[in-house]
Amino acid sequence: MVTNVATEAILKTQNLNVFYGSNLAVREVSLDIPQNKVVAFIGPSGCGKSTVLRCFNRMNDLIPSARVDGKITFRGKDIYANKVDPVDLRCRIGMVFQKPNPFPKSIYENIAFGARLNGFKGDMDELVETSLKKAVIWDETKDKLQQSGLALSGGQQQRLCIARTIAVKPEVILMDEPCAALDPISTLKIEELIHELKQEYTIVIVTHNMQQASRVSDLTAFYNAEATNKGGKVGYLAEYDKTEVIFQNPAQQTTRDYVSGRFG
Repeated sequence: MVTNVATEAILKTQNLNVFYGSNLAVREVSLDIPQNKVVAFIGPSGCGKSTVLRCFNRMNDLIPSARVDGKITFRGKDIYANKVDPVDLRCRIGMVFQKPNPFPKSIYENIAFGARLNGFKGDMDELVETSLKKAVIWDETKDKLQQSGLALSGGQQQRLCIARTIAVKPEVILMDEPCAALDPISTLKIEELIHELKQEYTIVIVTHNMQQASRVSDLTAFYNAEATNKGGKVGYLAEYDKTEVIFQNPAQQTTRDYVSGRFG
């Protein structure tokens, strides 16, 4: 049973199925993601967390064999409708990846590039400064904006990538294990940043770190996987509720086992 936890969803999936070729990877996922909340996706490897995440801004379109059934709406509109431009959608629903991936450009150009590409006509210096401040990296970069983004530390690079995402003015930020490649201090800074960002953005984060999910999220979705008769696995949404419920009083034994470390 999945609890309906949102009354005003900015993102919503209904009976979402994702296929890679003829193989069903994720089945019948239905959930609501409310505005200005942090939603964590947790679960064992291969249960479909990242696959579902990438459906929200149609990143799976870039995989030739991928196919989506069911419905995903963003502010009530079907994001897979023929008239929807995936590039425009990815501006409104930005993404931060597991490994920091700054462009091989200056810190300034990392922020300005996407905004310029999307036709930004305002004060670029102000946009760069505002974006870096929102990502809490302005003080560390303001005196070296013309230096390469690749010269930053891993944690700084990830915050630069978050600033780059912010610069194109999204409404939702997707984060696919954004701290997996970072040290504990950098991870803490990203977590503190997530708390700040949810004042303006809706955030969906995939994480294998149970403590991180419990610290940063308002809602948690636990995904699980079961074996198929073809020898593979299919992921599904097992339980979705407020984070304190998932971690303290989940409805299902498998959820309880997973969050307590007894899973499998």
